[in-house]
Amino acid sequence: MSLYKFNPRSADRKRRAWRQAGFTLIEVMIVIAIIGILAAIAYPSYLTHVRKTNRVAAESCMSQIASYMERYYATYLRYDKAGNAAGATANTMPALDCMSGQQTGRNYDYAFSTGPTATAYTIQAAPKSASIQARDTMCGTLQLDQSGQRDAAGPGCW
Repeated sequence: MSLYKFNPRSADRKRRAWRQAGFTLIEVMIVIAIIGILAAIAYPSYLTHVRKTNRVAAESCMSQIASYMERYYATYLRYDKAGNAAGATANTMPALDCMSGQQTGRNYDYAFSTGPTATAYTIQAAPKSASIQARDTMCGTLQLDQSGQRDAAGPGCW
């Protein structure tokens, strides 16, 4: 008589346990396809969000520059230079946190410029590189003047 008895039920249990131990190739491929579809939807949405965020940050910086220009005008009654004398100092762009990137820890994707005259100014925020311009074809260069008039290439930019 043998000490070892073959039990068919225990062999069945072992086979079932082996089948349930991992994933099949088809299951893995389905998961990869789902992740690919989600990434194809999410990544362009993320880029759109980053573009809009950078544009809003540029608009905020332009508003800070406009506020500086109005304070300058309230002090000197002109936007371009202090005093009427020939040797008067010209009004230059202020060193604001938003322009240097110290406030957010990074530089903006826009370059700021202003052209003040005695009675008017126009602030421009232009994309720094061609790749940024290519990503933001709707708006391009943003402008703000002394009357608060906002201008951009497309509607919905401000």
